Amino acid sequence: MSLWLTHPLLLPSLIVGVTIVLWATSLLPEFITALLFFTAAMTARIAPPEVIFGGFASSAFWLVFSGFVLGVAIRKTGLADRAARALSAKLTDSWVLMVASVVLLSYALAFVMPSNMGRIALLMPIVAAMAKRASIPDGSRAWFGLALAVGFGTFQLSATILPANVPNLVMSGAAEGSYGIHLNYVPYLLLHTPVLGILKGLILIGLICWLFPGSPKPARDLMPSEPMGRDEKRLAWLLAVVLVMWVTESWHGVGPAWTGLAASVIVMLPRIGFITGEEFSTGVNMRTCIYVAGILGLAIVVTQTGIGSAVGEALLQIMPLDADRPFTSFLALTGITTALNFIMTANGVPALYTTLAQSFSDATGFPLLSVIMIQVLGYSTPLLPYQASPIVVAMGLGKVPARAGMLLCLALAIATYLVLLPLDYLWFSVLGRL
Repeated sequence: MSLWLTHPLLLPSLIVGVTIVLWATSLLPEFITALLFFTAAMTARIAPPEVIFGGFASSAFWLVFSGFVLGVAIRKTGLADRAARALSAKLTDSWVLMVASVVLLSYALAFVMPSNMGRIALLMPIVAAMAKRASIPDGSRAWFGLALAVGFGTFQLSATILPANVPNLVMSGAAEGSYGIHLNYVPYLLLHTPVLGILKGLILIGLICWLFPGSPKPARDLMPSEPMGRDEKRLAWLLAVVLVMWVTESWHGVGPAWTGLAASVIVMLPRIGFITGEEFSTGVNMRTCIYVAGILGLAIVVTQTGIGSAVGEALLQIMPLDADRPFTSFLALTGITTALNFIMTANGVPALYTTLAQSFSDATGFPLLSVIMIQVLGYSTPLLPYQASPIVVAMGLGKVPARAGMLLCLALAIATYLVLLPLDYLWFSVLGRL
């Protein structure tokens, strides 16, 4: 007993565990739990300050921040309403069509924009204006469904596109760094899109329509749009430059977060920008920013303290990995990813799982590349919103209650594991990956 009490991972594990339980149960507002985590971690000195507060230094945090600022400017200038007017004229005839169009737009945008947070920042004000024109009020279940369609469509479906989200890039970097394996765009797309892209998208649309029913009404204002004003044109040009910078990141090397931050500063500059200090303070949701920083900081702490490695090694010992039972092994590897998602969140899972992939490959008899690819289903299917920061951000922008996000997370996870996991196994087999 005394050995357990003196174990160096006991206190870090306790703090991380309590934080996860509070986020999972929503006993406290999420940002307060994040602040409690920072306080407890620093007081107990479980890691250096640069590790505990590492979330504030991450590009994901600044993408969230810049997304809020740009969203305020897009709404104020009328650009969001103009885009919504164009979309709502054809896509609000029925609830199924409206939800499907939002999910499809979220997915399609992932092919040209590398940042989950950037896509959410661009889409949320447009979808909000589109909902308003279709007489869907803020705070209604229908609005929650549309906001979640942006978050889930952006994060979960983009996992099928290699450069389109952070976990994919972490996995790609870890695979290349650990094993010299370079992941290619087209084979990756072919392996994951049929099941985790198309079929999962259809299930997502069905679940949103079922859990969050809505009755959109045709837009009343059928008058042609007025010509774009001066501020609209200036902001449109700025956003076009930002989009080009995001798409061409591989050429110039400036990350999406810093491009977004530069644009945010421009829209706030006196006499040049579009929003005032008061509009900044009311429009930027610092609660969500702190929550995201807490999630990212927790994942870094789990990695740096060794908690993640200890959990991974323990899972390796207890999971039924057997070369003679390939489906059971496939299921177990997905289960390992799901378990790691609870303590490391989606951004942190690939870093640990990929380093253990050779051991998993030896135990299951699967090719090493296939073992690495199996994790995609697990980390792209969070059981709770906190495991995927883009979903948290979409919920924050849409003011979606935690209960609604948890409901869709669990429903989609159940459908994924019962329906899509066996189909994913069959598709891996058909392609000769197992």
